[in-house]
Amino acid sequence: MPIFEHLAELRLRLLISAGVLLVSVIICFANIELIRSVLTQPLEGLRLIYLSPPEAFMANLRLSLISGLVLSSPVILYQLLAFSFPGLNRGEKIFIVSVLFGVALLFGSGVVFAYYVVYPFTLRFFLQFGSTQLNPLFTISEYISFIISFHFAFGAVFQLPLATWALGKIGLLSTEFLRRNRKIALLIMLIASSIITPPDIVSQVILVVPLLFLYEVGIIMVMISERKRLKLLSE
Repeated sequence: MPIFEHLAELRLRLLISAGVLLVSVIICFANIELIRSVLTQPLEGLRLIYLSPPEAFMANLRLSLISGLVLSSPVILYQLLAFSFPGLNRGEKIFIVSVLFGVALLFGSGVVFAYYVVYPFTLRFFLQFGSTQLNPLFTISEYISFIISFHFAFGAVFQLPLATWALGKIGLLSTEFLRRNRKIALLIMLIASSIITPPDIVSQVILVVPLLFLYEVGIIMVMISERKRLKLLSE
C-alpha cells in the first residue's frame, strides 16, 4: 500500500480506538458505583471520604478512565494488530498473539491472586493500628491510587515466566543458570515480597510461594526453548 493509504488506515483505526475508549469511559462512569463497590469490598464496612469539593468527582473520573481503558483494551489491541499484521508472516503472527495472550493471562492471574488472597491480609495489617483514639479514614483518591498500584505490581510480578522465557530465547538465560541460582532468586523474591507486602511473615510467604512456582515455570519454558533451538540447529 502507498504511504498515504497506510496513514489513512492508521487514522481510521486510531479513531475507532478513541471512539471505543470514549464509549467505555462513559459506560464505566455511569456504573461507577458498581466499580467502586468492587474495589471497596475488602474494606469490610469502612467508608471512604473526600476532603475537597472536587476530589470525589476527580477520583470517579480517574477510575472511569482506568476502567474504560481496561474494558476497551481488546478492541484497541485488535486495531493495533489488524494494522500491523499484513506486514508479518504466519510465524510472526502466531508469536505475537501467543506473547500477548501470555501477558494478559499472567497479568490477570496476578491481579486476581492479589485481590482475593494478598490484599485482604494487607488491609488487615494496616487496620490493626487503629484504636479508640485512632480511627482509619481513607480518602477516595488515595485509596484508588493504593489499590490500583498494588494490583498492578502483582500483575507485573506475575510476568516472571514470560520474561524468563524471552531472555532464554535470545540466549541471555539458560536452564542451568536458573537452576544453579535458585537460592539467589529466592533471596530476591523475599526482598521483593517485603517491599510489596506489609512486613508480616504471612503476607510475604503468600507472595513468595507463587513466585517460586512461576520461577519453576520459567525454567521449564526456557528448557523448551533450548530444545527447540537445538532441534533447529541439528536439522
